[in-house]
Amino acid sequence: MLDKIRPWLTTHPRWTLALLLSALLGPFLAKPFNMDDPLFIWLAQQIQAHPGNPFDFNVNWYGSVAPMWAVTENPPLAGYYFAVFGTAFGWNEIALHIGGFLAALAVILGTHRLAVRLTGKPLLAACALLFAPIFLVSAGTIMSDVLMLSFWIWAVVFWLDGLEQNRPNKILFAGLLMALAILTKYFGVALVPLLAVHAAMEKRKPGIWIAALLIPLVALGTYQLITLALYGHALLFAAAGFASSVKSELGFSRSASGLVALAFTGGGAAAALFLAPSLWRMRTLAIMAGSTLIIGSAICFSGLLLPKYHALATTAARLEVSMQVVFWAIGGVLVLALATSDVLKTPSDSRSWLLALWVLGTFAFAAFTNWTVNGRSLLPLLPAVGILLARRWESGEPKRSPALLFGLAASALLAFLAAQSDFQLAIAVRRSAQEVSARYDQGQSTMWFEGHWGFQYYMQKLGALPVNYKHPKQRPGDILVVPMNNTDASEASPDIVLHHNVITLPNSSLITTWHAELGAGFYASVLGPLPFAFGDVPAEQVFVYELKSVVPEPDK
Repeated sequence: MLDKIRPWLTTHPRWTLALLLSALLGPFLAKPFNMDDPLFIWLAQQIQAHPGNPFDFNVNWYGSVAPMWAVTENPPLAGYYFAVFGTAFGWNEIALHIGGFLAALAVILGTHRLAVRLTGKPLLAACALLFAPIFLVSAGTIMSDVLMLSFWIWAVVFWLDGLEQNRPNKILFAGLLMALAILTKYFGVALVPLLAVHAAMEKRKPGIWIAALLIPLVALGTYQLITLALYGHALLFAAAGFASSVKSELGFSRSASGLVALAFTGGGAAAALFLAPSLWRMRTLAIMAGSTLIIGSAICFSGLLLPKYHALATTAARLEVSMQVVFWAIGGVLVLALATSDVLKTPSDSRSWLLALWVLGTFAFAAFTNWTVNGRSLLPLLPAVGILLARRWESGEPKRSPALLFGLAASALLAFLAAQSDFQLAIAVRRSAQEVSARYDQGQSTMWFEGHWGFQYYMQKLGALPVNYKHPKQRPGDILVVPMNNTDASEASPDIVLHHNVITLPNSSLITTWHAELGAGFYASVLGPLPFAFGDVPAEQVFVYELKSVVPEPDK
């Protein structure tokens, strides 16, 4: 049976990749909404009702009511995309996750298509992406990241096809796809200098490609003018100002941010580490790993990094987190080495420079420009990493296939476990909201809650209200609900509490993407320096208070 299946899989790579994606992502199509998902869902619902004014509504996302245009740091195209699925199939988890699945499939197939042009091992390149923990976790969200990457990868495909085939229509279509990437997520603008450098090296003279590069710039400028007219602010500049101000407030040094970004890169693109013994000479590998171990340990134990995380209070916790940070940082160094070594082999090859700048530029943005290091900001480098892995594998000495299968299988298992833990976290968040409502919402008093993300989405659906610290309206006898593994949430002062109860939801997972006590901060490294962390994952806890006075505004 296997002898019949194996040839079919190798001769039908696109179907193979679709089946693999279905097997890995399919179990999570019913995943509850969590993290920033609600912002994109509310945006899509606004677009359904008022498609010409996507940000014209208010949300309480930071403890007070604010207009959506001031809260979101993303352009609206992902909202239009998910509005199609919500309108057609309903605003339920499965319907919207199908939209996310299709975007993920477009990324996988686009990576394979690009890899056909750049390497003799395109299936390996696409699988390295598919089996990356950052990709699989991100593909299980209702956010803009995977959709932006789908436009990004196909823009590169059409760009290379157009330049090499001298097809102006393909080059101009690539420009349109670049514009769509930018209007999905602002980082898409990085495509403009990236492809400009490639075209300048490839053609060495002006051409239609310059006009194509103007398409995304005109689209971004038009968007700026429209948002300025509608909301009084050019939203790209607002997002850039937010990133700059928050990053300065957090106070992480560049060396600490760089180490965290390396850990996120190595863990997020784990195949680069698992395949390393087959890709590098042992002496080279030992030098890179040893240097990272020494420098990474020095940063961890010098006080530049771990003291920033107050939840890592004990020496044992800090030691465990440090070991994981350094281990995955070695993988991050290997990823950057893939990009640089490929250029050094063929310094005049425009395609090598394209891949190298793609990886190094994305890493630099995530490490030193974005407001925090997170898996989502490193997601765009994964297709290039997969292609670089395939190029290095095929350029080396003949290797045994078991080593390749082991490395890919290990990465796939890690990715699935990380996605499953994120799935379980989302289930626990929704369940906690449901249990709180069932136990304490008796209709005799108002139920308020702190915290946001998925907890806010389900609490509001159940009729509870978010606390507004600037204009508190709580009365004696009201209920206050506080989820502890969340944002803008803290234990209530005994001075305002009459009764106190705790709802605990045990967690059986040995890995987590989001918990301060284990140093896991996939969605924002301000919570922890790891994209995911191994350990005894604490139970999810929700505190429920009966109030005897209002909730004061927290100290800023």
